[in-house]
Amino acid sequence: MIDVTALAGTPVVVAGAGTAGRSAARFLAGVGAQVTVADAQFGPDAPADDELSALGARAVAMSELLDDDSWTGTTDLVIVSPGFAPTHPLMTVVADAGLPVWGEVELAWRVDRAGILGGPRTWLVVTGTNGKTTTTSMLADIVDAAGLAGAACGNIGLPVLDAMQQDPRVDVLCAELSSFQLHWAPSITPDAGVVLNIADDHLDWHGSFDAYAEAKTIALHGSIGVVGLDDRVASGLPVAGRRVGFTLGPPGDDALGIVDGMLVDRAFGPDRAARHLVEADVVRPPGPSGVADALAAAATALAIGVPPEAVAAGLRAFSPGAHRGDVVATVEGIDYIDDSKATNPHAAQAAIRGHRRVILVAGGLLKGASVDELVRDTRERLAAVVAIGRDRDVIVETIARHAPEVPAVTVFTGDDGRVTVQLATATLEDALPADLTRPASSDDPDERSSATRDAEAVAVMDRAVAIAAHLGRVVEDRPDAVLLAPAAASLDMFAGYGRRGDAFAAAARALPGAADTSGSPR
Repeated sequence: MIDVTALAGTPVVVAGAGTAGRSAARFLAGVGAQVTVADAQFGPDAPADDELSALGARAVAMSELLDDDSWTGTTDLVIVSPGFAPTHPLMTVVADAGLPVWGEVELAWRVDRAGILGGPRTWLVVTGTNGKTTTTSMLADIVDAAGLAGAACGNIGLPVLDAMQQDPRVDVLCAELSSFQLHWAPSITPDAGVVLNIADDHLDWHGSFDAYAEAKTIALHGSIGVVGLDDRVASGLPVAGRRVGFTLGPPGDDALGIVDGMLVDRAFGPDRAARHLVEADVVRPPGPSGVADALAAAATALAIGVPPEAVAAGLRAFSPGAHRGDVVATVEGIDYIDDSKATNPHAAQAAIRGHRRVILVAGGLLKGASVDELVRDTRERLAAVVAIGRDRDVIVETIARHAPEVPAVTVFTGDDGRVTVQLATATLEDALPADLTRPASSDDPDERSSATRDAEAVAVMDRAVAIAAHLGRVVEDRPDAVLLAPAAASLDMFAGYGRRGDAFAAAARALPGAADTSGSPR
């Protein structure tokens, strides 16, 4: 049994040298542990890691730990970064050796409960397939409006351990936690936790939908568990303590909801009588998903005694982050909307539902998730689809099965590095001019050797947006938006969803007659 108060001199291996791993390494080195950090980026030919060297930590190649497991006999604890799935070869070695494995959030929880960094803090945990970052950011603004010392942390960017070491002290941790982080943090019992929704995502990591959902349930192990009542799976999850729900309809007992355009609380007021919180139309981002996130944030804050006035003030002041429904340009009356953060089908579905009719730009890494429900449930809103990324064919094949009337086209770079367009719908042969369908010209057949991956990805996005713009003019029942809601991760093409959104915005603003709206919310 590891005593977290006596880590000095303890040999610890940290798997992964990303943000989470380095946060753990800094803390462990600071309390005197003997730290080894393993990552694929390290090796005999790699430059020295100055940060780890300054900490007195040893950097080793991941292959070194996999090739020779003798290190397991001299190690007391393994701290694993969120990206390491239970099936990773290192986890097999660790399991065979019987070593304890904690995620960096589990380490933070144990450190906090032990009082190593002062008295225990209030933990508010936010998770779900879609809306985590927006809800966590709303929650942090509400906590701030209440005059409490809070911080948004976890999967949102600031590691929990780093938040716990800030000066002045952070008393309320508004922690966005992914299913990966929750899987490796089974001990946490937050003061309040919320599961917004659950749909297919990260099945390649967890191995099954049930395992994914089970990891999310850890957020509900505390005193109050908040669940999305409009979500079939989330609404049925087991809650260890008091159960509170939220819905876009009128709320019943122990729930928050909407009545006559107002966010209403029937869970935390005197005698649980309905009390108004704030007008729904002030919530940003607007639309059903934004309002649902606001209800979830309100419920989680009210659960720790935040007054309703602070809830209203925090939600009124909140402004969503970039790539979450930004109107980046308007062309011929059609808005171009960057929702690049919609990195799974559930999020994309919510984005599409915020519009009457859209030209959808989608695709990337689906991570094993199905898009059948997305296409079936939004087919009436899809004027056309432009598919990009590695799993583009999955998207157009799903459209052919469930919405064959929706025009679809794929855009990608071929083996020669040139942008290639394939028409998945026969009716598009006469709808698109030749300059949009012919491969991008290249004067030098070896040009690709000097082209960067980013440049090729940008070229694909430029062509995809140009095709979407043309389709917006010629399809029946003119759409109100060209929407980037990829339903997939971005790393097959771009450095991240932000870079993908930036490429979409730049392409939209470069269209003839485009009015730059500078990222205003829709």
